[in-house]
Amino acid sequence: MIMYRMPILIALMSIVYVYIVPLEPFGIKLVFKLIPMLMIFYYAVRMSPKEKQPVHWLILFALIFSMIGDATIQWFTIGLIAFFIGHVFYICGFLTQFRFSVVKSLIIVPLAIYGIWFSMRMVEALQLDDSQALIIPVILYIAAISLMALTAFMTGSKWAMLGSLLFIVSDSILAWNKFIGGIDHSHALIMLTYYGAQFFIAHSLHNLDGRRRRFIW
Repeated sequence: MIMYRMPILIALMSIVYVYIVPLEPFGIKLVFKLIPMLMIFYYAVRMSPKEKQPVHWLILFALIFSMIGDATIQWFTIGLIAFFIGHVFYICGFLTQFRFSVVKSLIIVPLAIYGIWFSMRMVEALQLDDSQALIIPVILYIAAISLMALTAFMTGSKWAMLGSLLFIVSDSILAWNKFIGGIDHSHALIMLTYYGAQFFIAHSLHNLDGRRRRFIW
C-alpha cells in the first residue's frame, strides 16, 4: 500500500525540508534535504522491474550521484562534479531508449539558444566575481544538462521530458541566484523544482523499458 502513497509522502517531506526545518544545525538540515531524495530513489527502484535493463541501472546511478551532489553542493565544485556525473548517467540511460523523431528533435533549438545565452551570462558573472576557474566546469555542466534534456525528449516519455525541463529550471535559478543576482524565495524555487525533476524522471521508469507499466499514485 505504501507505494500508492509515495508521491504524496515525497511531496510532504519536500515541503517539510523547504519550509519547516531550520537552517541550523547544518547536519539536521542536510538529513532532511536527503530524505526526499532517498524516498525518490526507493520509488525509482520500485518502479523498475525485477529484471532491470540498462536504463534502470543508469538512472538509479544518476539518482545516487545526485544525492552525493545534494550532500556536497556547499563545496560548489565538488557538488557540481557529482551532479555532472549524474547527468552523464541520465544521458546514457536515455540514450538506451533513443527514438528519433524530427518533431521531438526540434527541442534542440530552444535548448541551444538558452544554453548559449545562459553560458554567456554565467561567464560574464564569473569574470566579474573573479571566479574564472569555474568558467569551464560551469560551461561543461550547462552543456551536460542541455544534452540530458535533449536525450530525455528523444525517449518520448512525457515524464522524462518534464523532469529534464524542471532540472534546467532548478539549476538555472541556483546559478543565477549564486552568481548573477538574488532571486526572491530562491531556496524554495530551487528545491521544489529539483525534487519535482527527480521525481518525474524516477517515475519515467514505468515506461522507459519499452513496456507500459501502470501509473503508481
